[in-house]
Amino acid sequence: MPRFFRWMAGLALGLSACLSFAQTFPDRPVRLIVPWPAGGSTDVSLRVLASIAARHLGQPIVVENRPGAAGTLGVVALAQARPDGYTLAQIPMGVFRVPHMQKVGWDPLRDVTYLIGVSGYTYGLVVRADAPWKTLKEYLDDARKRPDEITYGTAGVGGTPHLNTEQLASAAGVRLRHVPFKGTADNLQALLGGHVMSASEATGWAPYVDSGQLRLLATWGAERTARWPQVPTLKELGYGLVSSAPYGIGAPAGMDPRTAATLHDAFHKAMQDPEHLAVLARYDQPLIYMSSADYTRFARESFAAERALVERLGLRENK
Repeated sequence: MPRFFRWMAGLALGLSACLSFAQTFPDRPVRLIVPWPAGGSTDVSLRVLASIAARHLGQPIVVENRPGAAGTLGVVALAQARPDGYTLAQIPMGVFRVPHMQKVGWDPLRDVTYLIGVSGYTYGLVVRADAPWKTLKEYLDDARKRPDEITYGTAGVGGTPHLNTEQLASAAGVRLRHVPFKGTADNLQALLGGHVMSASEATGWAPYVDSGQLRLLATWGAERTARWPQVPTLKELGYGLVSSAPYGIGAPAGMDPRTAATLHDAFHKAMQDPEHLAVLARYDQPLIYMSSADYTRFARESFAAERALVERLGLRENK
């Protein structure tokens, strides 16, 4: 009998703890760090996602923009935060790449709890509508004649658009000059203002392409987009390059599994909401769901793959 009573007491204590947890998390606003400037496609889509997820959490999710460092400032914040569920960040692909390029004070495998995979990007190379290049071939032919003279902007050194374009330049046998910015919005404003000659970016350029201000030369998808079916992919042009750069939501390492599950479930429900799907469609972003376990596995595999890519392109700095 005493053993039975001890078992019952333990069960009651466990149920009480679970009930207490359910009633207390979250009990205040959650912060979601978007490591890009306000107004870009990632910022807009994540603000919609956060607003919907907040309804399922029962607390506001406050979006905080921290642009710079190729989108890695969110992970910097996670490495310094408590794993209590109140600090989250978007995890772009650059997080798995930058540590192989330069010395950083964080580790993407050691310092992050991977909660959920959300989406990815349609990448493209754009120029102004009055640029002399009507096709990617014309652009690359000109670059071949003028090494290091044609500039392209991206949202930062080590970001996926930077690596995408360096792979293209290597495959085409040309040398382009990279000009990094803090984010998509800054990059595209520089292109529109004539401060750079082209831009390699995700679909923050979509409104400008649709309005006729920018010309889309090629995209990085496996197939042509439904929205711009007249624009070829790099794959079909013979370069064999495909990139969608899946991203998701992360939290500090060491998080209580129950907290992680609560956050995962709120964002998973929000991802499938028609309002979120509509904003993804606006920027031609695919829905790429990954569970916490799948996203953790993806992080490990991506970290290894990005190291090989950085070394192949010769972008590794002395550390």
